[in-house]
Amino acid sequence: MNPPRRRSIEVTGVSHGAAPIPMGARVGNTLYSSGIPGIDPSTGKLAADAASQARFAFDHMRSLLAGGGASVQDVVRMTVYLKDNTAREHINAEWLKCFPDPHDRPARHTLMYDLQGGMLLQLEVIAIVNEL
Repeated sequence: MNPPRRRSIEVTGVSHGAAPIPMGARVGNTLYSSGIPGIDPSTGKLAADAASQARFAFDHMRSLLAGGGASVQDVVRMTVYLKDNTAREHINAEWLKCFPDPHDRPARHTLMYDLQGGMLLQLEVIAIVNEL
């Protein structure tokens, strides 16, 4: 019997509320995230400030990647959605922690978007899992 072609991936303490949407999906050697919010997993609520939301979102990204058999080294593209441009400095701080080598970073695109419910930022990633 063949393994399932697509596998949903969840992150403990993070969800899309009542929406039946997984945090990500792995298809073959490719992992796609849904929108990754800056939820505090200990409370299940969005952090109040952009710095905390960015920290939690990047932590959730790492957890999602690990759940799909990947790591930050496998990320090939990130899209960042910002409520307003003031959160960019916090995204950049976390980005540099994840990807310190300027010659080894994924592609990134940042967009201004009318995020709802107190969300100041959101991440999406695509990773290619290199299975050896």
